[in-house]
Amino acid sequence: MMQLAVASSRCQGHGRCYSLFPTLFACADDDGHAEVLRSDVEGPILDSAARAVRECPERAITLG
Repeated sequence: MMQLAVASSRCQGHGRCYSLFPTLFACADDDGHAEVLRSDVEGPILDSAARAVRECPERAITLG
């Protein structure tokens, strides 16, 4: 199982993660910053989490 996280200090609120992966992320505040809905990922969800890491323009999402 891997851990999915968003570095709040790097997130600029683009909303790409929760737009593309609504089962993994949600909007956390009025500025559009993201929050992780499911931090423990494995199986088919792991593929989506890895895509989310690649899609983040600020590189704020980590998977480890």
